[in-house]
Amino acid sequence: MPAPRKHTPPNYAIARIDLPSAGTHGWQVRMQRRGIKYGKFFADRPHGGPQQALQAARQWRDALIDELANRASTRICERSQRNSSGVVGVSKITVVSNNGTTYQFWQATWSPAPGQRRCVKFSIKRHGDREAFQLAVEARTQGISS
Repeated sequence: MPAPRKHTPPNYAIARIDLPSAGTHGWQVRMQRRGIKYGKFFADRPHGGPQQALQAARQWRDALIDELANRASTRICERSQRNSSGVVGVSKITVVSNNGTTYQFWQATWSPAPGQRRCVKFSIKRHGDREAFQLAVEARTQGISS
């Protein structure tokens, strides 16, 4: 029997299904990773009862978690297509005013606490592109470390 997991609750991703009218009794494992759904039903009768079916469901779930954790495709180390700056939380913003004037900024965003968001912008016109970018990177670094 595998060692118990330290951070996984015993019935994580496992639900009890009892439908007497359909004669269905067992445990359902359901998980989704990176948009792919995984699931399997463990009926009581073939496994020798509810406790044995639950044990089989836990073993299958744990093996699936291990398999998904070991897949190279679960780790993304490439830059997101939505991030052109290469720095998380730093983006180039273009604003067009009502009179048609265009303003460009480098913006830094971060979350100092759950439910809070902070944002600071640095004008490319005032600082130049490189310096405005660098100021945004520094502002975000200070914001997330305070």
